[in-house]
Parts: sequence; C-alpha cells; structure tokens
Amino acid sequence: MGLTKPQKEVIEDTARFRVLISGRRFGKTFLAINELARFARYPKKKCWYVAPSYRMAKGIVWQDLLDRMYKHKWVSSVNGSDLSINLKNGSTISLRGADNEQSLRGVGLDFLVLDEFADIKDYAWYEVLRPTLSDRNGSALFTGTPKGRGNWSYDLFTKSQDNKDWSSFKYTTLEGGQVSANEIEQARNDLDERTFEQEYLASFVNYAGQIYYNFNRDNTVIDNYIPETKTIHVGMDFNIDPMVCVISEIKDDNVFIYDEIQIYSSNTQEMAEEIQNRYKGYNIIVYPDPASKQRKTSAGGVTDLSILKNAGFTIRVRNNHPSIRDRVNSVNTKLKNANGNFSLFIANSCKNSIKSLERQIYKEGTTLPDKDSGFDHFNDALGYMIEYLYPLRRNFTPTRPKRWS
Repeated sequence: MGLTKPQKEVIEDTARFRVLISGRRFGKTFLAINELARFARYPKKKCWYVAPSYRMAKGIVWQDLLDRMYKHKWVSSVNGSDLSINLKNGSTISLRGADNEQSLRGVGLDFLVLDEFADIKDYAWYEVLRPTLSDRNGSALFTGTPKGRGNWSYDLFTKSQDNKDWSSFKYTTLEGGQVSANEIEQARNDLDERTFEQEYLASFVNYAGQIYYNFNRDNTVIDNYIPETKTIHVGMDFNIDPMVCVISEIKDDNVFIYDEIQIYSSNTQEMAEEIQNRYKGYNIIVYPDPASKQRKTSAGGVTDLSILKNAGFTIRVRNNHPSIRDRVNSVNTKLKNANGNFSLFIANSCKNSIKSLERQIYKEGTTLPDKDSGFDHFNDALGYMIEYLYPLRRNFTPTRPKRWS
C-alpha cells in the first residue's frame, strides 16, 4: 500500500512538531510506522511510539512494525518483552504505553509518535515526554481523532497559528481514501450527529455538558480591543491559587473583555496593587465575590472588601450570593440571547478566559459545575460582574387567583 496524498502532505512538512487530526480509518497507523522507519534509517537514532496504554501499542503497531523492518532487512535483534527493535545501523525503535508515565522518563529521543494523543494525559507530554526531546533536538508527530475543544489536543492543534515550530493537519475519513463514501453515509445513519462529526469528520465538536453553551469562538472572540474610555469594569474571584480577575469596557450594553490577571500564591492586596499598576489614572469599578465582605486573605485582619475600597476602587457587590444558575444564565444570555444577539466579546489575548468558558462542564449526572479542572475561577470572576450588571429580570405581572363563590 502506497502513501495517500494527505499522508504525503504530513510527511513532507518540515515543522519540528506536527499534529494530525483525522477521522477513523484514515491510515494513521501506516503513517506512524512509515515515519518511525524514516527517522530510524539514520544511524544511532532513538525513536518511540507511544499509545495510551502498553496493550494498545502492542496490539496496534507491533506486528506491522516488525513486518516492515524485516522486509527491509534492517533488524539486528528484537526484544519482545520490551517491544523494542534494534536495527543494524545502531538505531532503536521502541513501543511504550502512557499508562505508566514514570517508565517514560530518563531517555533522550530523536523522534516520537504519540498516537491517539487526546486519550493521553497532557502531563505525560508536558512534564515527561517533552523533556526527552531536548538534548537531541528531537521532533514529534501527534496523531488521533478529536475529543472536543475541551481536550488538550485542541491546544496542540492550534499551536501552529502562532508558533512556526508547529504545523497542523485535519482530514476527514473520506479524505483519507481508505473508506468508501457509501460506508461513511451508512455510518452517518448509524451514529448520532456529535459522534459522527467527531469520529468521521474530525470535527472539534463542543464538549459534552458544557456550562456556557452559548460560547462560540466565531461569535465571541475578537482579534483585539483598544479601550476608548478611562473606565474599566473588573470581575474578581478570590482564591489564593490563583487569584484572578477580568478587565472590561462597556459600550452600549456590550461588554468587551480585553485583559485578564492571574496571580498564584497571592492575596487581595497584591491583586489590588497589580490592577493599580496596570491602570493608573483609570476609574476602576470592581465586582467581587460577595464573600469579600467577610473573607480575609491578607495580613492584618482586614476584609477583602475593605482592601479594595482602600485602594480607591468603586465596589459593586450584592448583599448575598446570586444562585449559580442565575450567574451562569446571565453570562449565557450576554453571550447570545434568545433573539440571537451577541453582546459579550473577548479579545483573543485573554486565553484563560476563553479556555474556561469553552471547557468548564457540569459534574457528571448533576447540575453542579465541575471545579476540579480549574476552569471555574475566570468564569466566576466574569459571572459576578455580568450578573450584577445584567441580572435576570422576571418582568411579569402575577395574576390574582380567582375568587370562588
């Protein structure tokens, strides 16, 4: 079997890090083996194929890889228990599973394939595998089907937008040339829309259970924003790790988020000083967590609310916490109301705010937001401000009950 045109496009790309998102049966296993062989043909190279688990690595690639190496008469020795092939030129190709992350440490690599990388923990790449490429200036190929924009695979796929060391490719199952159009149409009839779009069209569909379902990058994210006034509106959430706030300007009831601040191991005093330093001479209006009236995160026993007031900020805060549902619904309504109007916009430089709106989900089987992923902080900061400024109004006149005679 020869290489298809899309496969050749991936192979011929010269970026150090290549990300391939494809529909099912695209032929990425064949491509991975081809790339492992291509890099290992040079003497004394160390190449790895990493799958989500050891069992998957063995089941998907091992026999086909062996056949390919024996066909070219490159094999010097084989270690079946370690899933390693030593070649006559001194190079080595090894298969590994990301389910045992610690076993991936301590080796320098020239080339690395991460297959179905969306199912691998991002920790395995950033903290374990990425360092293995540093001393040998190694490169990597990431392959897999998409798992939604809430998965770290989307971050890697979009890296090519602003980093010349990265390139990205996306192909549907049909473009892969391995599956007929009739079979794909049958799959369309057999699967729900979301699954079909993800598995066959290679689409980054919205994450299941997304809280801010009206968030859409095409409608909400803007290239940049230059404020026109000296008044800023600041939504603030209180945490020690991290403390966060969003900075905005309001024009004609449109909210434009154009800056964000995130400080780890911090307190309210430090956050207030950072805002003052960034926005000297501005009229600063802060919408904090209502808990600021009692909460004390700084030395001296002073409440967070007092610290903000002493900094010269105008404070707008509710006496009591609005319900989580009301906060969420207020934000969703500003993102897109029932008439299809958009009135909340975010500059693309505010990456944490964008990621949080896009990725926070409900805990499975509940209506409670998931706070374990860390996406809640910026959403809470935004929610306190939006709910205060644009609360859900129930403008109706209750009818009187009929009198029965």
